[in-house]
Amino acid sequence: MQFKNPEILYFLFLLVIPILVHLFQLRRFKKEYFTNVRFLKELSIQTRKSSQLKKWLLLLTRLLLLTFIILAFAQPFFKAKDRAAAGNELFILLDNSFSMQAKGQKGELLKRSVQELLENIPENQRFTIYTNDDAFTDTDIKSIQKELQNLNYSSEAFPLEQLLSKVKAKKSALGSDVVIITDGIGMQANDLKKSDSTLNTFYILPKAEQKNNISVDSVFINQTLDNFYEIGVKLTAYGTSKTEIPVALHNKNTLIAKTLATFEEKDKTMLFTIPKEDFHGYVTIDDNGLPFDNTYYFSISKPEKFQILSIGALAKSDFLSRIYTANEFNYANFELNTLDYNQIENQETIILNELDEIPNALQSTLKSFVGKGGNLIVIPSTKISATELTQFLRTLGAVSFSNIETGEKLITKIAFSHPLYSTVFERKIENFQYPNTKSNFPILSQYAPILSYQDQQAFLTSFENGFGKVYVFSGAINKENSNFQNTPLIVPTFYNMAQNSLLSGVVALKIGDSNVFLLDANLEKDEIISISNGTQNYIPIQQIVNNKVKISLANLPLEAGNYSILKKEQPIKNISLNFDRQESNLFENNAATLLKDQNVIPSIEAVFNTLQTDRTDQQIWKWFVLLTLLFLVIEILIQKFVK
Repeated sequence: MQFKNPEILYFLFLLVIPILVHLFQLRRFKKEYFTNVRFLKELSIQTRKSSQLKKWLLLLTRLLLLTFIILAFAQPFFKAKDRAAAGNELFILLDNSFSMQAKGQKGELLKRSVQELLENIPENQRFTIYTNDDAFTDTDIKSIQKELQNLNYSSEAFPLEQLLSKVKAKKSALGSDVVIITDGIGMQANDLKKSDSTLNTFYILPKAEQKNNISVDSVFINQTLDNFYEIGVKLTAYGTSKTEIPVALHNKNTLIAKTLATFEEKDKTMLFTIPKEDFHGYVTIDDNGLPFDNTYYFSISKPEKFQILSIGALAKSDFLSRIYTANEFNYANFELNTLDYNQIENQETIILNELDEIPNALQSTLKSFVGKGGNLIVIPSTKISATELTQFLRTLGAVSFSNIETGEKLITKIAFSHPLYSTVFERKIENFQYPNTKSNFPILSQYAPILSYQDQQAFLTSFENGFGKVYVFSGAINKENSNFQNTPLIVPTFYNMAQNSLLSGVVALKIGDSNVFLLDANLEKDEIISISNGTQNYIPIQQIVNNKVKISLANLPLEAGNYSILKKEQPIKNISLNFDRQESNLFENNAATLLKDQNVIPSIEAVFNTLQTDRTDQQIWKWFVLLTLLFLVIEILIQKFVK
């Protein structure tokens, strides 16, 4: 026990006063005996004994009364066990990602968490709160009450590691209390590495009661008919779904088709037929799960033919003419000695198909072509030297070739997340028809491979140069050197390498990606490109490249929806944007396992109760005041009833 005012204890010497009074009252008197009073004598002895008992009780009562009142003024207390952390700064990391739309026992997880913060944070408490995409620094609960109540959901996943880094970056002389409120969707073990002993961390994990959810994942062209597109709509059910789900297809605001989807398996693909013309609409479903993934926006423009030029022997380029068909591409092949260099700048994709040499004039022309936004595909010849290849590619990027190696090698690994294949495979596959090569130039590169050999060396890699992309094979793919032309990979590989230079097919960009693309548009001086969803206009980052414009949507505050790209307020292209579906699966919640060794608290109220209990000195002076009053009452009772 400690005292706030220990100097008051000197007044305990006042205890001598009631003792002196008591001693004065007990002084001896001379006895006088009277005759004829035997019974009166006995009564006198009894009265004297009773009086002495009363005086002793009064002395004890007054000593205790005076002691307790002095102790009360000295303000005794028991020191808090965590008193040193009483001045800690408070940080609240609040997850407002889409998964927090899920419903718990008392409503949506985010809204309920905000309400508990409003109810439990003391009014005089200063704190800093970080959400996925916002920050309120050194504030109090009254100042940001409206902002918290109107807090929107964020398309970003909860960046726990990044937010913990922000807390540590404050470098306060005081300690830090960190309250982390998240449902744990997408949490990884690496997210916890930023925690250390300087942070007193509390985890609160709101739990969803309803985890079943259905998501519209993607839209793709299943097949192209003469006058129609057959599009596929991929739905994914997480959990159990026994009811029929209505699926509606809209073009702008017009309902085109409606049907019901039932789920025998997790994935379901619905097919719709639409006219082969501009489409600017969305697919929507109605389920009881998360609402953010119930609508998928997409656009399809009238097909435009891509300009493809192949340079190489006609016999070795025959497979390209079967991929780049006349209904979608303007494809031409020239041998090197008949090539008109003036045609290169009018192309969108150039293929160097097994040239035995690359003249300097062609190298210079191709460097300019790529820098202005063209795509270049390099397939090396078995007869070209590694030095010449390296010399050419070094002018475009950090790629080198070692001397040719002979011996069969299998191509066994696919980068499924690369843009070439991101829409090709429904799931990752491990056992497929492995292509092979009989000779190849080992690629030395800092770029990630797209296709790899079984020894992890790259068979196909890519990099950007200026506004264009360069794709490099490590070996010839003619039928004498490889069976790559006979595998299912050949078509999507070359088809997508030619198409991803411009917006084509189904345009449904993901919010949060870099979203950089080239657009055919001749701009005059001081003209700009803007994008609009009908209610808001944005000016993206843009750069003119010949007769094209490079557009970047990065850092724009875009919402999911259909947008028009405008030139002089006139639409020239339609695009659609959607939120990432990474938080659609509420069953992928491993937070409880990851946080088993962490300080997990059941509620926000419990956090502040814990902080209050552990960091507040236990004041006991009030008990001494009560004891003082108690002994005052006891003294009065003794005076009144004890004779």
